[in-house]
Amino acid sequence: MALVGLSLPGQSKETVRDYLDELAFLVRTAGGEPVGRFIQPRQRPHPKTFVGRGKLDEIRAFIENQQVDTVVFDDELTPSQQFQLEKELGVKVLDRTRLILDIFAMRARTAYARTQVELAQYEYLLPRLKGMWTHLERQRGGIGMRGPGEREIETDRRIVKKRIADLRRKLAKIDTQKQVQRSNRGKMVRVALVGYTNVGKSTLMNLLTKSNVLAEDKLFATLDTKTAKIQVGNISFLLSDTVGFIRKLPTQLVESFKSTLDEVREADILLHVADAAHPALPEHIATVRQILQEIGAGDKPEILVMNKVDLLDEEGRSRLANSLRDQEVPVVYMSARTKEGLDDLKRTLYRYVRQVHVSRFPYDDFLYPDLDFLT
Repeated sequence: MALVGLSLPGQSKETVRDYLDELAFLVRTAGGEPVGRFIQPRQRPHPKTFVGRGKLDEIRAFIENQQVDTVVFDDELTPSQQFQLEKELGVKVLDRTRLILDIFAMRARTAYARTQVELAQYEYLLPRLKGMWTHLERQRGGIGMRGPGEREIETDRRIVKKRIADLRRKLAKIDTQKQVQRSNRGKMVRVALVGYTNVGKSTLMNLLTKSNVLAEDKLFATLDTKTAKIQVGNISFLLSDTVGFIRKLPTQLVESFKSTLDEVREADILLHVADAAHPALPEHIATVRQILQEIGAGDKPEILVMNKVDLLDEEGRSRLANSLRDQEVPVVYMSARTKEGLDDLKRTLYRYVRQVHVSRFPYDDFLYPDLDFLT
């Protein structure tokens, strides 16, 4: 696969390279192999072909020489851009959104996650039906729906709209059930693990809860929210592992994963996990906080967990600490793999959880002294 990105005003070369590095990681996660990269400096994407004519000719020549069958663009393409690019290049054209949706489809293991992903896929597909024959299955009333002279594309559009409506009703029912489940948890303090994808949230979840949540060195290893009751010191609370965030997270996924994200919205405390060794750490932190703001969880108490510090030498750790001096939230440095810093995290969690718990159960104040219980 060939990868294509734009260098827009205000972006450094390092930033653009990191974008394409992440796109390459997405491609490999989806089962592909990136073989070439193309970057074009532009003020804005070309309205018809995303890149300019010269760069398009360069990509076409590369496709012919290397026998590439797919080109992946690092931004969401409009339906007309995708149609024009496939016409110009003569190969399959994907954008970042479609790639992420495909990975989510691969990762979905439960019926609920598969339903969420299917809804997002259909919402992405609907405006892109024009000019293509999708060979959709005709089921449950699809056969015989076509009127005299009606085009196949119109039939497909009606089928997709009906499927979207069915999936939304199904998810609404499940969301109501999950809302009841969350309300049945009572007044227990809730902590949600949030962070960029592939930063070690699931590994940390396993460490704190002694559970067995899938943890892989791949993007979006966790789609289904896992919640467990844990105890730190002499106080118990609920900890939830949630889906990882990423730059340019498709809006279709934000909408279809509403119930999953409700775990974050309704949490009392956010455990924001970040990869301390990643070169794009500041941007990853900013991306997560931006998405939290967009889903209405930006004002939650936050503990910033710098995971994977075992990958840094002393100089790297010093630079990291200096770069985070201005953080307005507590910062914990640790490694979920080696358990370094785990006690520091537990102490910080205890203080935050205790504060919320005592606000709800004032008569328990004497039971949970604000002390350094881990020595």
